[in-house]
Amino acid sequence: MGSEELEGFSKMVNPGKATILALGKAFPHQLVMQEFLVDGYFKNTNCDDPDLRKKLTRLCKTTTVKTRYVVMSEEILKQYPELAIEGLPTVKQRLDICNDAVTEMAVEASRVCIKKWGRPISELTHLVYVSSSEARLPGGDLYLAKGLGLSPETQRVMLYFMGCSGGAAGLRVAKDIAENNPGSRILLATSETTIIGFKPPSVDRPYDLVGAALFGDGAGAMIIGSDPALSIETPLFELHTAIQNFLPDTEKTIDGKLTEEGISFKLARELPQIIEDNVERFCEKLMATVGLTEKDYNKMFWAVHPGGPAILNRIEKRLNLFPEKLSASRRALMDYGNASSNTIVYVLEYMIEESLKKKKKEESQEESEWGLILAFGPGVTFEGILARNMTV
Repeated sequence: MGSEELEGFSKMVNPGKATILALGKAFPHQLVMQEFLVDGYFKNTNCDDPDLRKKLTRLCKTTTVKTRYVVMSEEILKQYPELAIEGLPTVKQRLDICNDAVTEMAVEASRVCIKKWGRPISELTHLVYVSSSEARLPGGDLYLAKGLGLSPETQRVMLYFMGCSGGAAGLRVAKDIAENNPGSRILLATSETTIIGFKPPSVDRPYDLVGAALFGDGAGAMIIGSDPALSIETPLFELHTAIQNFLPDTEKTIDGKLTEEGISFKLARELPQIIEDNVERFCEKLMATVGLTEKDYNKMFWAVHPGGPAILNRIEKRLNLFPEKLSASRRALMDYGNASSNTIVYVLEYMIEESLKKKKKEESQEESEWGLILAFGPGVTFEGILARNMTV
C-alpha cells in the first residue's frame, strides 16, 4: 500500500497530537503452510509420538492460522542439530541465530516504512526498538541504528521481553516522545523469531505444541510524529490517549524464563477468561476521555493484537461486537500467526486497507473514525491507545 493510494483521504489532525505516519513490515524467507506444519515439525525433531502428533494436528486447525513465516529452516537444523535435541544447553547457539535474524528483519521493515514515509532518513530523531527474541549488550537498537545508517545523535529506547504487548507499548512510548519533543520523528521497530524458544515436542511441555501451532516470525515498523507536514507526510492514525495497566497477582499467567535451553513459556488456561473479565473496564477508561460509552462499541474500530482465536472470541462476546469489527485482527492471525510484538503493525495495515476499500466504494465510514488499539502481555499487562483513523 503506497502513499499514492492514501492521497486525499486524511482528516484534519489535532495540533501537538502524535500520529502514525507510515507502516512497514518484513519477514524471513521461510513460509510455512499450516497444513504441512505437523509433518515437517515431527520430521525435523525426530519425534514419532502419535498422541502428540494428533494433538498438534488438532491445535493447528483451532488456531485459525493458515500461513506463517519463520527463520527456522532445514539448513539451520543441519548446522545446529542440537536445537532439536531435548535437554542440551543451546542458548548461545540460539542467540547467535536470533540476534542476526531480528536485526536483518528490523532493518528491512524499517526501510520499507521509511520509503513510504517519504522523508530523508536523516530527519529521524529517535528510535524505539522492541524485541523478546534476543539478548545482548549493546542491544538490538544499536545494531538497527547501524544497519540503517542513522545519525549517532539519534536518541534510542529499547524495550525487551514485553511479549505480545510490546508493539503497543512501543507505540505508547513513541507517542510520549513525539508529543514532548516538537518536530521529532520516531522510528518504532519490532522484530521477533521463535527460534529462541524452538524445542522438540514433549509430553512434559504441552504448551510447546500451542506455540508450534500459533506463533510466527517477522518484523514491523512505524514512523510517529506530531504536527505532520501534510505536503509530504500522510497521517494514518492520530494517537489521542495511551494507558497501561497490569492486573495484580497475575504475573504467573504468562510465565517465561530464559534458560540454558532457550526461552520456556507457560500460558495459563485461564488467560482468555482473565482478559474477558477485565477488558471492558480497561476500554471504558480510554473511551471516557472523549465521552464515548459502551453504546459506541460498534461505532468504533478495533485493532486488537490477535493473541489467539480464544482471546478474540472472548472480547467479541464480552463487548457484543459485530463480527466484522475484529476482521483485521483475524486476518493478521490467519496470514502471519501470532508474531508477538509485530502483529499490531499487521493489524493496522489491514485496517487501513479495509478503510480505503470502503472509502472508494463510497460506503459511510463516519462511525469508525474513533477506535482502540489493544494488546495484552506478561503481567498480565493491558496496553491501550484511543486513536482516530485518519484514512476514513
